Amino acid sequence: MTAPPDDCLARNEWICGAYLSSRREILVDAVLQHLQLTAASVAVALLLAVPLALAARRWRWAAGPVLGLTTILYTIPSLAMFSLLLPLYGLSAALVIAGLVLYSLTLLVRNILAGLRAVPEETRQAARGMGYGPLRLLLAVELPLALPAAMAGLRIATVSAVSLVTVGAIVGHGGLGNLIYSGMNTYFKAQVLTASVLCVVIAVAADLLLLGAGRLLTPWTRRQT
Repeated sequence: MTAPPDDCLARNEWICGAYLSSRREILVDAVLQHLQLTAASVAVALLLAVPLALAARRWRWAAGPVLGLTTILYTIPSLAMFSLLLPLYGLSAALVIAGLVLYSLTLLVRNILAGLRAVPEETRQAARGMGYGPLRLLLAVELPLALPAAMAGLRIATVSAVSLVTVGAIVGHGGLGNLIYSGMNTYFKAQVLTASVLCVVIAVAADLLLLGAGRLLTPWTRRQT
């Protein structure tokens, strides 16, 4: 029996509007899980990366171990990383978030540290001459001037996390990766393509949002260009 000419699902076509209309709730749930996993992992990684970068900048001897360790973590294959973390977190969303945090650290630490090191020493000296203490100097001078480099690292880490979330499908917490994985197993073309395109859309949208946020937070860079 041949499929009706207007039934793209029965014909298993790559582009199928019927798939979007009939699986709307499934797609929305997958997108929300994807966004939650990405946002949580990047937020936690940022909270860890800032003090690590500050420590590496404050104590020169700490820079090598911090950068070396985060680089080693980044080279571990994702499947191996999840396997190593499995005894600690089990088959849970926390497992995926923990893995993504470790992957994001190297991108964030390196860029934040590079931004801090790029702050001119004369700027620090001028702030100290105006009575700025160490904490005020950090918050009012160093971190704002390091923000462009930090935002560049945050954009890369976020886009990378959007992609790596899909690997979480192996433990059932992969957002759109769950649909890609199941679609590949059943050779469901429309599901694989739709979920893949949505991943790309999320990555591009997140990158543009962070780019816009960075430009708003650093108006002096716009004046320079």
